[in-house]
Amino acid sequence: MAEVEVWRGGVGSWECDQMGHLNVGFYVAKSMEALAGLAAELGMPGAFAANAEATLVVREQHIRFIKEARPGAPLTMTAGVIELGEADARLMLLMRHQDGELAASFQTLAAHATARDGRAFPWPDRIRAHAEALKVEIPANAAPRSIGLAPVETQASLARAEALGLVRTGLRVVDAQDCDAFGRMRTETFMHRLSDGIPHLFAGRRPGAADTGRKVGGAALEYRLIHHAWPRAGDRLELRSGLAGGDARFRRMIHWLLDPDTGRPWGSAEAIAVSFDLETRKLITLSDEELARVEGDAVKGLGL
Repeated sequence: MAEVEVWRGGVGSWECDQMGHLNVGFYVAKSMEALAGLAAELGMPGAFAANAEATLVVREQHIRFIKEARPGAPLTMTAGVIELGEADARLMLLMRHQDGELAASFQTLAAHATARDGRAFPWPDRIRAHAEALKVEIPANAAPRSIGLAPVETQASLARAEALGLVRTGLRVVDAQDCDAFGRMRTETFMHRLSDGIPHLFAGRRPGAADTGRKVGGAALEYRLIHHAWPRAGDRLELRSGLAGGDARFRRMIHWLLDPDTGRPWGSAEAIAVSFDLETRKLITLSDEELARVEGDAVKGLGL
């Protein structure tokens, strides 16, 4: 069966960043609206309502950013089920432009869980029947390209971040508006915080901008977000980030979202990003000199 439409909307100018396109945090926010639509198609129409007994808790997302979305762009999202486990599912969400071209894809690992405490429990037969009817294959241009999806045991901790000299790119507190109906930090807040921290990582030395006079921005091509725990209102967040290698065109970045009071990880992320010319909207290839500087900034052994 073809995937089913679960969301239809567009891009507001307030959702766009200094690069002139939809900010990554709002991509994830829209994917969460679409996830609610898919939950309804699975037979859980109130999964994200305050009175829900069961919900879907996102544990991981693999995201491909395929074609930028600019202010005013109309978008739709379709969805389906890649596979269903005992108490979790791998789901496919596809964001498309009006002409049908993919804007982004979201391969989402979600747990079927109790709404209040997030405890995973098995899918009932009625949802399994709906899921079977919504089975889809992963499109070739939505599959992982530069980021693997193998299970990882995170190395993220505040002590490890200090030892590696990772840059502090964020220090915040979770506000009530950052939380969902069950009091857990919203999935998209993680991505918003990563995006906010990028200028601190590059500290005015964005690759591709040196000695050219051109206006240079950055764009993410691929992301893997892993949630290790779910902060609540009043919890603090410290973001540590570092470069983990790359080449003349692509940079690999690692981000750890940490609890500065306990040192434990809330989440970790891997990203593939590029520099691009804000006027031509074309990708920039680094000079040998700039590539050497970027390589010199890379943190050896840095991972999720």
